[in-house]
Amino acid sequence: MDRRTLAGAGARARRTGFAAVVMLACGVLPAHAKTQKPVTLNDAITRAVSAGFALPAARARSEGAEAGVRQAGRYLNPSVGVETENFAGSGPYQALNQPETTLYLQQTIELGDKRAARTGVARSEAETTRARSAIQVLDLMREVELAWIEVLVAAAQQRVAEERLAIAQRFQSEISRRADAGRDPLYTQSRAEAQVALEQIAVDQARATARIARANLAGYWRGGPDFAVDLGVFENAVAPADGKPLNVDVALLEAERELAAARVGLERSKAVQDPAVRVGVRHFADTNDTALVAGIAIPLPLFDTNKDNIEKAEAERRAAELDVETARMALRRELTRLQARLVASATEARRIQREVIPKAEQAVQLISDGMERGAFSYIEFFDAQRTLNDARLRRIEALRTFYQDNAMVARLTGRHSRLNIKG
Repeated sequence: MDRRTLAGAGARARRTGFAAVVMLACGVLPAHAKTQKPVTLNDAITRAVSAGFALPAARARSEGAEAGVRQAGRYLNPSVGVETENFAGSGPYQALNQPETTLYLQQTIELGDKRAARTGVARSEAETTRARSAIQVLDLMREVELAWIEVLVAAAQQRVAEERLAIAQRFQSEISRRADAGRDPLYTQSRAEAQVALEQIAVDQARATARIARANLAGYWRGGPDFAVDLGVFENAVAPADGKPLNVDVALLEAERELAAARVGLERSKAVQDPAVRVGVRHFADTNDTALVAGIAIPLPLFDTNKDNIEKAEAERRAAELDVETARMALRRELTRLQARLVASATEARRIQREVIPKAEQAVQLISDGMERGAFSYIEFFDAQRTLNDARLRRIEALRTFYQDNAMVARLTGRHSRLNIKG
């Protein structure tokens, strides 16, 4: 084999090596078969809520509130008593010579619809209990969604780090061959080895971060971190439609407003005095006769008409109405702000993908081709590669911001409350 043939073979080998590097630089990696079904966001939320204690606690609170409603609707118990008169006195009433003993049954009759008002307060309290439980469940869902986002971010960052390491390792081999052949100075080999070490550290850190993120997410359902995720979902910055929003924070304030109104009715009913009716049998010891007795007692509202409690309840109702309007205004402002941020971060990610990354990949390709002719060194290549990687990492951060804001929108609109979760 002559020198020309050997030189041609060497050039083809170098071109093959540089081509592989450029493929890695542009993100073209061999596809690995996925044996596990990827865990989607809905899967993660369903697992976490089903395995957690938020739903059982919510059911227990709801059962307790319903018991309170039943208790509020109970009638007042009657009372039974015994009275003895005309004994331990003087004359014929000494000792127990001629006592009069009365056995009676007494019942307080509630007027002013007190029972209905009391039941209304209990029902409103049950609604506030359910609203608070819904807030706790949705807060848990948001925590899980944020943890799921961090798993995707860590996986995307790990992929970029592994690409950089693979490129650095391939270039180290190529530069070593060139240095051994005297085409590059020896210090370039040392710099390439240092670059590989730095990239290896970055990969180790990215893998550790990914493991921590996966373990954190799996901890919500007390599972292991050996699950798959679909990075394709993360790449598409599209927020799902929320339909008719349901904000549980406003719903809680509305329930508290209804509770305040119910308490006004209860306090007004307490201003109506309740008579106590008594019926009994009296025994006369001196004649051994019996007779019926009856009576009624009505409190006189001379000092306490419950006026101040009524005014207090009315003031609390007005405050509750204002709290609802304030919360609605704050919700509209926050949703408007988040929607604007979603558009901004999605636009940033899309522009980086369309305008920056293709040009950075083209620069990597051109410099790689120029290195074959000796027009560029590996330093220029790594500078171009660094620009490409920085663009990819910035896009990942823009997507992280997008999905974190989207998680807050889901929390404020109750998007995940439509999931059919049993726990």
